[in-house]
Amino acid sequence: MSFLKIAAASMALAFVSSQVIADPIIDKAAPVFSGKAADGSTINLADLKGKTVVLEWTNHDCPYVIKHYESGNIPKLQKEALAKDVVWLQVISSAPGEQGFVDGAKAQKVNEYRNSVPTNTILDPEGTIGKLYGAKTTPHLYVINPEGSLVYKGGIDSIKSSKQQDIPDATNYVRETLDALAAGKKVPHPSTAPYGCSIKYAS
Repeated sequence: MSFLKIAAASMALAFVSSQVIADPIIDKAAPVFSGKAADGSTINLADLKGKTVVLEWTNHDCPYVIKHYESGNIPKLQKEALAKDVVWLQVISSAPGEQGFVDGAKAQKVNEYRNSVPTNTILDPEGTIGKLYGAKTTPHLYVINPEGSLVYKGGIDSIKSSKQQDIPDATNYVRETLDALAAGKKVPHPSTAPYGCSIKYAS
């Protein structure tokens, strides 16, 4: 194989790898995307400039997600966020045939059942948006400030368990981040380790 062919192959491999291990940088511009929502609309991140945006990767069958929904923890957080004019977007990156995969109608029914009130739910069955953000688990959360910069990425809170009784003792990093933004203060914990079920990307 010629040097040029080897170089081209190496570049192609590097590109594929970068898609898998993307790791957006705190205080830099959040990766822009466009995605189909559960209600049939199209969500463009660029259109949300000027708003604080929360991205929440979810899988309704994951025990860690169930913990935060059955307890009312995430629905309460969503309501608090919406009351502050924050845009809350769920993202579902489960591939067809994998745990957590839903179509738009099912996603809306699941949210109704568990009293979830996101601004909208983005369907990402190809995993494009998930890989763009390096999302690894459900839940995995990101917060983008009104200027379009990523100011938080990581777990929902500080106790990595699937037990509801641990919620009151945990530091809720998402609430902490939103409170800091509202007060014009520096985000205390801009990057933390996510925990939960691995996202069921297409193989």
